[in-house]
Amino acid sequence: MTRIDEKEVREVSPVPPHLPPADAKRSKSLTRDADPFGLTTDTYNNTDKSQDPDPESPVTGDGSDTDVPTPPYDEVEETYPEGGRRAWLVVAGSWMALFASLGLMNILATFHTYVSTHQLAHYDDGIIGWIFSIYVFLCFFLGIYIGPIFDKYGPRYLIMAGTVALTASLMLLSICTQFWQFLLAFGVLSGCASSLLFTPSIAAIGHFFNARRGLATGVATTAGSLGGVIFPLMLQSLFTRVGWAWAVRTLGFVCLALCLAANFLIRSRLPPKAGASVHPDPKIFLNKAFALTTLAVFLLEFALFIPLTYISSYALAMGFSDAFSFQMVTVLNVGSVVGRIVPGYYADVIGPFNANIISVAITIVACFAVWLPAGDTKAGIVVFSLLFGFASGSNISLVPVSIGKLCRTQDYGRYYATCYTVVSVAALIGIPIAGKILTACDGDYWGLIVTTGLFYCASLAAFYFAKVAAVGWSWKAKF
Repeated sequence: MTRIDEKEVREVSPVPPHLPPADAKRSKSLTRDADPFGLTTDTYNNTDKSQDPDPESPVTGDGSDTDVPTPPYDEVEETYPEGGRRAWLVVAGSWMALFASLGLMNILATFHTYVSTHQLAHYDDGIIGWIFSIYVFLCFFLGIYIGPIFDKYGPRYLIMAGTVALTASLMLLSICTQFWQFLLAFGVLSGCASSLLFTPSIAAIGHFFNARRGLATGVATTAGSLGGVIFPLMLQSLFTRVGWAWAVRTLGFVCLALCLAANFLIRSRLPPKAGASVHPDPKIFLNKAFALTTLAVFLLEFALFIPLTYISSYALAMGFSDAFSFQMVTVLNVGSVVGRIVPGYYADVIGPFNANIISVAITIVACFAVWLPAGDTKAGIVVFSLLFGFASGSNISLVPVSIGKLCRTQDYGRYYATCYTVVSVAALIGIPIAGKILTACDGDYWGLIVTTGLFYCASLAAFYFAKVAAVGWSWKAKF
């Protein structure tokens, strides 16, 4: 988990001896053996197809039919192992930290359904929603400093602090009985803890992978989906056997074990950029493609947390049993597991923006063609949960890769965290607004379904124009 010095970075991808120094520095080669995960010999040397004199400048396209976009930065000095034992151990460590942090985020519906029918049964959905909105808001918002701190100092102390905070928050959550206690223990403390784990876990992968970043990130983010499968089943069983308190404490001990292992595995590799600052830099929004990508993710995340939070409550309202309603979170996350690996692999082939656009389109179909007309049937809600899980899972794994296309790896933490700092506002207001829409519709969920679908439509448009800002109007461009 310690930062590797610059000498080790230069030694990761040695220059082939047959190339002269000037050409070798600008060469691009990716050599792979039969091992699909590159556990033995992968060498990747970056290229400089078109160098922009200003690394912070926007990505621009000339509208030509080129399949390879002009990079918005100088990639010459960045080399990546693209595999090997150390790189995949980092992915394993990120997987463990994300199992705890994203896994917790993916069971908001389980917590919401339980507390709204037990401890907080006398509160309406809009008020209860603030607990989970603040959690998601802080998880993303605090990245505005956590990302730059990672870029400058590495992940060690961030992961360590996140481990302590997450364990403490779940132990406190187990004894909560009042609204303000849930708000502080889960909303505030768990939100801070998840941010400390989530941001460096994603950013560290970018230090070891470039050409295969989509696959590596997809593998790591399957942890959140698996957590969303296992945690609800575990909690549903424990709620009836040992009650709320020990069910949540058991969850806390599982997260503690995972995070302790992550402390020993997650590390950064590339040295920080000269003069790197831990303070936010709003000038990065002058990058038009990045600004439009941030807007697209904002709209996407606003819509995402509505089904994640209300799918179990929706099933209960449609007359399904408690057991079946809780299982919808599990079904959704089963789809998400597949959605994080398969599109991640193809994103390395067709480009992360193209893969994101396809995934958002699938989500729109799931909302308007399945959930709205057939969500009140058992087959309809199961099919919707699988489709939505697949498409939304791919969005979660592909967004970091898309952002990585717009900056140098040494700035990856800053760009990624800044994007999600803006997105945190959507997470803050999305769930309470959804609760108010539900109340305004007298408990009928059609308003939530239409709102979710319309926000995904707007996100699709923003992703498309972000791609246009980067590589022009060519639909064939790999980006």
